[in-house]
Amino acid sequence: MSNEALDLIAEKIGDLSPRSAIVLGSGLGSLVGEVEDAVRIPFAELAGFPASSVSGHAGELVAGRLGGVPVIVISGRVHYYEKGDANAMRAPIETLAALGIETLILTNSAGSLLEEMAPGSVMQITDHINYSGMNPLVGEESDKRFVGMTNAYDAALSFKMRHAAEKLGLPLYHGVYMWFSGPSFETPAEIRMARILGADAVGMSTVPEVILARLVGLKVAAASVITNYGAGMTGSELSHDETKTMAPVGGAHLAAILKEMLAGGEHEDE
Repeated sequence: MSNEALDLIAEKIGDLSPRSAIVLGSGLGSLVGEVEDAVRIPFAELAGFPASSVSGHAGELVAGRLGGVPVIVISGRVHYYEKGDANAMRAPIETLAALGIETLILTNSAGSLLEEMAPGSVMQITDHINYSGMNPLVGEESDKRFVGMTNAYDAALSFKMRHAAEKLGLPLYHGVYMWFSGPSFETPAEIRMARILGADAVGMSTVPEVILARLVGLKVAAASVITNYGAGMTGSELSHDETKTMAPVGGAHLAAILKEMLAGGEHEDE
């Protein structure tokens, strides 16, 4: 973590004092447009922050209010598959914790393994399978590396997300997310394996950030916007263009859920 980046963010956001942050996945950048009184800081101005090479990822930190609640939005994560670094998002996550963030909400685009969970759906992540075998804590020399993952996805936050969806009358699936390293999509055989092992959705992100967030003591909630069915389920080939096209469909529902979740959480604390 860079003290220079921390000082710059603190100076620009002033007395906003956000306690929640959101990391946006592929094609979900439109949520940034709903942030009121937005202060935007490109990653290029933040020492130690990585630059994404993936289309659909803006690469900026946005601070303001979402649903009336102070929040920081990270628009543009970096994936393991870009440079083979599972630890790529460590600096942003450590910086969020140093700024006083307590809750990290992670979002992504994912492929569905359930016939009933069609593209455009939203799935709350209740647990994950790290099929990639990679871990951002490899090389960490202290005993901090032995991070417990039994409660990786905070139960209270999960309840708030479901309650928000119910209040809005929006469907919200829940299930297990399996992390593949990417960048190539999964094969039909791998999708069949994932279903047998208990996964409900597959994707190429999020798991490293969950591990890093738990390392620094952040509470985590996460959700996937379903952009396609898994390979072999429809006979069609998969593409990143499909991801960018379909993400805004479920993204609008997820944005509404997150705004209600944040607003509801603040009211409960009052």
